[in-house]
Amino acid sequence: MSDSLAQLAQALQRFADERDWGQFHAPKNLASALVVEAGELLEPFQWLTEAQSRELPPETKEAVALEMADVLLYLVQLANALNVDLVDAAQRKMVINARKYPAPDVAPQRPAPH
Repeated sequence: MSDSLAQLAQALQRFADERDWGQFHAPKNLASALVVEAGELLEPFQWLTEAQSRELPPETKEAVALEMADVLLYLVQLANALNVDLVDAAQRKMVINARKYPAPDVAPQRPAPH
């Protein structure tokens, strides 16, 4: 994991240890909590148009930021519980996706300028 993610993982571990929450942090439970938080992340966008979703009012954007943080925190805890290096896994997945979806094959074709 990158230093910042590793530091975040350590801080989360200390936070959980101080509260004796480790007993609840089985990978299954962390994955379930992550899905719940992802659903909460979607809620502020539920009835917005695409344009509205790009221009959130400040209070909505802050609420979305905090839900994004919840998703990240559970994902980091899950990675820690399973000893997965998230940055390495993400980089490997990007390589897989680049092979699966080569840009020349999937990028929209733009007309040549006149």
